[in-house]
Amino acid sequence: MSKEKEMIYVLDDERHIRELLEYNLENEGFNVASFETAESFFKSLKNEMPSLILLDIMLNDANGMDICKKLRTTNFPKTISIIMLTAKNEEMDRILGLEIGADDYITKPFSIRELVTRIKVQLRKNNTSTESLKTELHIRDIEIYVDKYEVYANGKQIEVTPKEFDLLLLLARNAGKVLTREYIISQVWGYEFIGETSRTIDVHIRKVRKLIGDENEDYIETIRGIGYKMKAE
Repeated sequence: MSKEKEMIYVLDDERHIRELLEYNLENEGFNVASFETAESFFKSLKNEMPSLILLDIMLNDANGMDICKKLRTTNFPKTISIIMLTAKNEEMDRILGLEIGADDYITKPFSIRELVTRIKVQLRKNNTSTESLKTELHIRDIEIYVDKYEVYANGKQIEVTPKEFDLLLLLARNAGKVLTREYIISQVWGYEFIGETSRTIDVHIRKVRKLIGDENEDYIETIRGIGYKMKAE
């Protein structure tokens, strides 16, 4: 029996970008649906959920950042990856995209080969996360339920993005161990990261600390010049 093709949604108001992505991704074995407007994109979401979304930031009728934030703060499935596509290359734009829940960020013009690799990495992580890690972890007042993709702090459920969940899970599974930034990147992002490793991880650590109420580093300890450690006790 042949494996069902995974669906990728492309939201970009540039026609040649949509056609380029449709052609190349379909050649890679994906189903692709592309949209010029946010309205048509959200309308399609009501009928079919994709496995991954390629989301342009600068749209004629909307802001991609706002769309990403809306998806990550509603009941939209957190296992669906979002890769931001943008002509912007400013550091703060990349940081903001990651902070609001994007799983990855690639700047135009981009290499199709690199983009396809990043897409496959995200899909592979999503396809294996619920199959191979069906368990739960408790680190004092933090509870992580992997099969449900849920996190609780002091008995209250907190909303986390997929990357925040993966980061917190990695630290919890290795409680008491110092994890280097390079190791965290390789495990959470799943490829040889192209960009500012330290800044990317620091942004996500800061967000996770805020979510679990860890302003004083009672849970996640900074090991200066090396990385981070989840305190076991």
